[in-house]
Amino acid sequence: MSETHAITVEKVLPYPPERIWRTLTKSELLAKWLMPNDFEPVVGYHFTFQTKPMGDWDGTVHCQVLQCDPPRLLRYSWKGGSDSNTDYGSRLDSTVTWTLTKVEQGTHVSMMHDGFVFPGNQFAFNVMGQGWGKVLDTIARVTAEDEAAVSGRSSAA
Repeated sequence: MSETHAITVEKVLPYPPERIWRTLTKSELLAKWLMPNDFEPVVGYHFTFQTKPMGDWDGTVHCQVLQCDPPRLLRYSWKGGSDSNTDYGSRLDSTVTWTLTKVEQGTHVSMMHDGFVFPGNQFAFNVMGQGWGKVLDTIARVTAEDEAAVSGRSSAA
């Protein structure tokens, strides 16, 4: 019998939702904390992430924007892998949902990657769970770097 599982990570980051939203949705910033992509924050838009190929999988994650409510909610499908891969790179048909909530200290960021079907996706769940667990710190770093770059450009103008 198969079971479906989700990875959820949450953290308060010291930036307003608009800054976090920019880090989540600007393609070049998204590439700094996740993977190279051709993302655009438009409902219905099809895009890809590119990672290292594994076995019969070419490393392409096929996605589609399902919901986009700036700067509060972003949800996209996440499909990749190969039926012939039994561990990492196995077929995965899932969704990723980002929820941003303004709080006194900045923004409460919640990410849920849902749709891991066990036993087939258990290896991916374990590996990706570790990666997603670290990603909010990386998003904070990329947001800080972008904030400094934007501030530097505006003060030089």
